[in-house]
Amino acid sequence: MNSVKTYTLFTDHDVYLFKEGKHYKLYDKFGAHSVEKDGVQGVYFSVWAPNAKKVSVIGNFNNWNHKEHILYPRWDGSGVWEGFIAGLTWGTLYKYAIETAYGDLLEKSDPYALSWEQNIQAASLISTTWYEWQDKEWMDNRWKVNRLEAPVSVYEMHLGSWVREEATPDQFLNYRDIAKKLVPYIKEMGFTHVEFMPVMEFPYDPSWGYQITGFYAATSRFGSPQDLMFLIDELHKNGIGVILDWVPSHFPGDANGLHRFDGSFLYEHEDPRKGFHPDWKSYIFNYGRNEVKSFLISNAMFWLERYHVDGLRVDAVTSMLHLDYSRNEGEWEPNEYGGNVNLEAKQFLQEFNTAVYKEFGDTIITIAEESSDFPLLTKPVHDGGVGFGMKWMMGWMHDTLDYFKLDPIHRKNNHHKLTFASMYMYNENYMMPLSHDEVVHGKASLIYKMPGDEWQKFANLRTLYVYMYTHPGAKLLFMGDEFGQTSEWNFKKSLDWHLLQYPVHKGLQTLIKDLNHIYRYESAFYENQFNPKGFEWVEADDQDNSVYVYIRKGKRRDDVFMVVLNLTPRVLEYKIGVNEATHWEVIFNSDDKRYSGGGIDPEIIKEEPKEWMNRPRSITLKLPPLSGLILKQKKDKKYKLHRIKLHKK
Repeated sequence: MNSVKTYTLFTDHDVYLFKEGKHYKLYDKFGAHSVEKDGVQGVYFSVWAPNAKKVSVIGNFNNWNHKEHILYPRWDGSGVWEGFIAGLTWGTLYKYAIETAYGDLLEKSDPYALSWEQNIQAASLISTTWYEWQDKEWMDNRWKVNRLEAPVSVYEMHLGSWVREEATPDQFLNYRDIAKKLVPYIKEMGFTHVEFMPVMEFPYDPSWGYQITGFYAATSRFGSPQDLMFLIDELHKNGIGVILDWVPSHFPGDANGLHRFDGSFLYEHEDPRKGFHPDWKSYIFNYGRNEVKSFLISNAMFWLERYHVDGLRVDAVTSMLHLDYSRNEGEWEPNEYGGNVNLEAKQFLQEFNTAVYKEFGDTIITIAEESSDFPLLTKPVHDGGVGFGMKWMMGWMHDTLDYFKLDPIHRKNNHHKLTFASMYMYNENYMMPLSHDEVVHGKASLIYKMPGDEWQKFANLRTLYVYMYTHPGAKLLFMGDEFGQTSEWNFKKSLDWHLLQYPVHKGLQTLIKDLNHIYRYESAFYENQFNPKGFEWVEADDQDNSVYVYIRKGKRRDDVFMVVLNLTPRVLEYKIGVNEATHWEVIFNSDDKRYSGGGIDPEIIKEEPKEWMNRPRSITLKLPPLSGLILKQKKDKKYKLHRIKLHKK
């Protein structure tokens, strides 16, 4: 006798939307839900397996017997199997036993499960996302923090290796323990947001979370869904936004995952030219299948709604949009117009952005990790764009690191690597990343990418950070780079926090605090960060001296700063053209002793009423070696400069 009772959470309209690819809250329907039937408490199960001959629920409640609890197929051809099992409660382990059309019996974890086990079995758990949030003030006002005209300074981190207890270095901290350490650190450092590398359940630690099996489950490595919610809640209560890495690009071939879920190519594209990723040996979603689009967009909605997340950074967008990504000639098929754009993936991304911005407005951010020059990525969908809020500025990152790696004697021959970004920096809404990908796989840590002896390495990196923080665009820095982690990032262990006992590392950390402070509280550096009115070159072509001078401007006429970079190890007396009736004062010097610099005073030696650099007047400024300076414009000689209050710790 079948122990499953008929029950449904689906309406006809739900099924219609699901099949049309327009149901964006499937997590309210699919999965395991605590319900009551005829006065009896139990759990309702539903799963999509249209090509299965039979689907049953197996678990520790029935000794994993696939013959006892058989679900019922819906009559409407939707491919949904469902039913009610009495007496089950939270914490019960379960899977779906799926008999395929070929007679094979598969054991699959629930694609909509809220929790998974951390073992080889990796069964799903009947769980809940119930939580009493305490972040109403943040949620009501977060639009001010997440809008394009706000400063966005992101601390990218891997939860498993940010910090561990010295006594138990091989053990992960719980989300709640991480909160106790992370929240005060982010507040002290001045970042506006944290970005977590994937927190969705994944089986293989070396994938860093990018090979996801449980798209709706917070990884149980660090605790329960409520533990993760506590971490996010604490960040929000302290004015810190949360961005999650989201991976709708591919999934692994684990036996209990999405691959061949009901014995057929259900979630992945059947054609291996579109459905298999040759680099990652993983499977690519079928973006042309409506039910798959509903699954993925619902997943985005889930994290934004249930976990109060402020943004999603979409991973591997380039691989999604290009049919020939990492494929040789003959290994891919052009689209209907003969091009290499995956039109189905583009449409999916447009629908995803349209859906989440319609639901949440400008209170959230979507960010594309995209390394090509795919057009209109951050332009509105109604104007033909893809609809992202921001895009990683990968070209800037590569050019900048390539330049700073050079010995200063060779920089004059590569001078325009640092100016080239100004040719396209307003084509999209850019976020400037120095991400985890740049400090792994033999690429060296950021500090060891820099040339020269120890002093020059730190001076170079300090100057690079000044350039990054004063350049138009949002900012992203990977954990450890703020204090000069010397080894490459290792996901198996904690960052080397002991380095902060050394002045050069502590000084670098202090510099990042101060740059975050300037970026956040001086509107000239963020108000026009996506507007050409906010940037102006003063000197872009002095390759002989490797000096760069540019202006950053806010919306007020007098809200103006000048940035001067000296990328040689020489002290220079440098003449700079300035406008009539403007006076300047140095308010930031990366060579300051508080940053473990040389302490050379970048004084303004003289001012002259003579034309220079096509400007009516000039100042002569003493430039410390390998340094970045920030000058603030005063209205006139009588104007009392409002000094920026920097950290004194």
